[in-house]
Amino acid sequence: MTPNRRSVRLSRLGRKRGTQPKVVALGGGMGLSASLAALRRITGAGDLTAVVTVADDGGSSGRLRDELGVLPPGDLRKALAALCGDDDWGQTWSRVIQHRFQSKGDLHEHAVGNLLIVALWEQLGDHVQALDLVGRLLGAQGRVLPMSAVPLELQALVRGHDPARPDDVDTVRGQATVALTPGEVQSVHVVPHDPPAVPEAVAAVLDADWVVLGPGSWFSSVIPHLLVPELLDALTETKARKVLSLNLAPQPGETEGFSPQRHLEVLARHAPKLALDVVLADEAAVPDRESLTDAAKRLGATVELAPVARPDGTPRHDPELLAAAYDRIFRMHGRIGPWR
Repeated sequence: MTPNRRSVRLSRLGRKRGTQPKVVALGGGMGLSASLAALRRITGAGDLTAVVTVADDGGSSGRLRDELGVLPPGDLRKALAALCGDDDWGQTWSRVIQHRFQSKGDLHEHAVGNLLIVALWEQLGDHVQALDLVGRLLGAQGRVLPMSAVPLELQALVRGHDPARPDDVDTVRGQATVALTPGEVQSVHVVPHDPPAVPEAVAAVLDADWVVLGPGSWFSSVIPHLLVPELLDALTETKARKVLSLNLAPQPGETEGFSPQRHLEVLARHAPKLALDVVLADEAAVPDRESLTDAAKRLGATVELAPVARPDGTPRHDPELLAAAYDRIFRMHGRIGPWR
């Protein structure tokens, strides 16, 4: 066992009930799942909330969204799965809700969890109540909320989306298309332009001790949270400290060729009034530490470098190493003494 992994387990065992910070994690997809898998190791079940983007329009989520007019459930499902415990109950339910049917019919590639979530939305008529109920069924160690109560369409201004016209800037519509564009994304926005935030998500941000943004697909999972006015206001006004967790590598298509500091510059362009406290990056993924430090300073933040990647060399976060990094940041940059 490495010292980092051991320190996470020991720190968790040594904490008293009620002394953990209240943490809100924002994002979507596998990036948010990585954060949640780490954060549930160092927070209490009632102290962790995920706020999830609702702009997905591909795969099973896109089909359900088109057919039924519902919020895309896929990223919400992934967040719930990431919050499942490591016991038999949690791991069984995590596999069940992630299971996809394989058939030659209409059920092909639909995820069980997507169907369960949508069924409860229709039964209860309440997004939050239904997700809370699924969370209780799974024994999820935290709460999952959508960032908005209406499905959003992501639109991007992209230079060179059509390789035959590399200098032209086009409007590209749909999260799935934006994520795979061969061009350079200039900016993103959502439709409707002034979407309502889920009140519980706003309340969670305002009541948090720490807010974690990222990692994840920068333009399609991270920045969309800054495009919901009420949520951005809460992020700006909250007394919580804010940590931005950078990706381990640029994403093909969406952020191809981006340096770590360029990710910060793009975020600042979309939310110029948003200040941060800490930028977390893997030490092996930062070739120019001085430039990253300068970019972080412009956002009011310091840089924390830590080994958070899986040891197999893939650009994926290791849950226990990431937990160790978050735990150290919360202690070094947080309040002195017990939380609350």
